[in-house]
Amino acid sequence: MTDGDPSENLSVEQLASRVGMTVRTVRFYAGRGLIPSPRREGRHVFYGPDHLARLELVRELQAHGFTLAAIEGYLEKIPADASPAQVALHRTLLAPWNPELPETLTREQLVKRAGHELTDDDLELFAALGVIEPTPVEDVFSVATAHLGVGVGLLEIGMPLEAAHEARRIFTDHGTQVAEELTGLFKRAVWPHIKQSGQTAEATAVIERFKPLTIAALVTAYEQAVDEMKREAVRRR
Repeated sequence: MTDGDPSENLSVEQLASRVGMTVRTVRFYAGRGLIPSPRREGRHVFYGPDHLARLELVRELQAHGFTLAAIEGYLEKIPADASPAQVALHRTLLAPWNPELPETLTREQLVKRAGHELTDDDLELFAALGVIEPTPVEDVFSVATAHLGVGVGLLEIGMPLEAAHEARRIFTDHGTQVAEELTGLFKRAVWPHIKQSGQTAEATAVIERFKPLTIAALVTAYEQAVDEMKREAVRRR
């Protein structure tokens, strides 16, 4: 672990602040086995990115209306050795279908949740990415907390503001195109089959299942495309 990374050595109070939970709630979830045991060094215990990722997933599942038993069942299916990035992928698959439930946070609360001091430039980057929106009250923001981790990750790699604006444009343009084409596909090839089979009463459930499946397929296609680009670069060299 790296001493310079503050997320590697979190106290239970710091972990609770990062995920917007009380210390009591974090300890309750730890007692239920929803997060691994903390790392012990003498009389002190420390939490890291794995605990952070799993608790953020718990919050996402709660926002979807999962019961505690359902959350436990969901997490049991995630391998114990899954990396924080792999756990975060589950949040990525869930977040697009979560109703808009932004949190209103002060700048101080946002800093605690992000685990970083945030300059005005950093806030501008978050706004460009759609992670935050200003409110009429100074230093109070409407925050898409499900995507805050993504914003922090891009901040940590030093993403320029211009690149953030361009990335958002790319996501919006291509996301709209994919949504339109998949909606057309559903209406043209899936809905007639549902009507013919007499399952129209279950149409809403089918649509809700269709959404995350398409996101999973997009993630897989993106990963495969990136891998192919890497292989092509190697072949050229």
